[in-house]
Amino acid sequence: MNKFIVVPCYHEYENINILLDEIAKCKFDNLIVVIVDDSENSFEKRVKKQTFKTIYLNRKKKGGRGSAVIFGIKYILNLNVDINMIIEMDADLSHDPKELFDNLNYFKENNLDLLISSRYKKNSKIINWSFNRKILSFCSNKLTNFLLKVPVSDYTNGYRIYSSKAANFVANNCGKIGDGYIVLSEILMQLYFNKFKVDEVSTIFVNRVKGVSNVTIKEILISLIGLIKIWKIKKKLKVFLTSNIPNHYAIDGQRRALVVI
Repeated sequence: MNKFIVVPCYHEYENINILLDEIAKCKFDNLIVVIVDDSENSFEKRVKKQTFKTIYLNRKKKGGRGSAVIFGIKYILNLNVDINMIIEMDADLSHDPKELFDNLNYFKENNLDLLISSRYKKNSKIINWSFNRKILSFCSNKLTNFLLKVPVSDYTNGYRIYSSKAANFVANNCGKIGDGYIVLSEILMQLYFNKFKVDEVSTIFVNRVKGVSNVTIKEILISLIGLIKIWKIKKKLKVFLTSNIPNHYAIDGQRRALVVI
């Protein structure tokens, strides 16, 4: 069965081949990398050939990181091939592919549907971020946790592994409240409250060296509006789920208690 990596990117031509070379060093079996590029001008001809198959998709305009990931997931699902899992990671070298060895084992051993690499778990590190960026990200995650109450420490890191079942759900149900980074929180909330098995592991997150960050003030404001929309969806889900939980449903009953009280 095939492993897929979805790499959303925007003006990342300086980084993409470095990332692909690092992925190649891992020598994963049955790997296909899908690059979803929102750059106005295609850089497909600059993408180096690798030992694994690479699919380059150019949307030709900035559609948002979240929508790029969902676009890539839908493309993969439409290939009509056996899918083991879908990995999501950034093109800016913030996510180390070597972490996938342990992450994939943990994902399989625990029969997970979504595994998040968290920047805020014990033993995690954030390298070369400014103090202001750290505060902004930390406060954003705290606010999101306050509203959504999913028991994870990092809602917005885009280094993730999805089961094929979770990927199908995401393709059919997510991306309706925005198209940027807020989609990461939407996906997490939807999967968790629809009884998918979610967990997180520690990670070493390194700030980009080349290129320019796509996080803008406008993106932050749009994300705040999107967060309120997700919170409203969660409230509706919570009412539905609590009215349909049998008394003997022990595991999910415990998880639900985290959000219903």
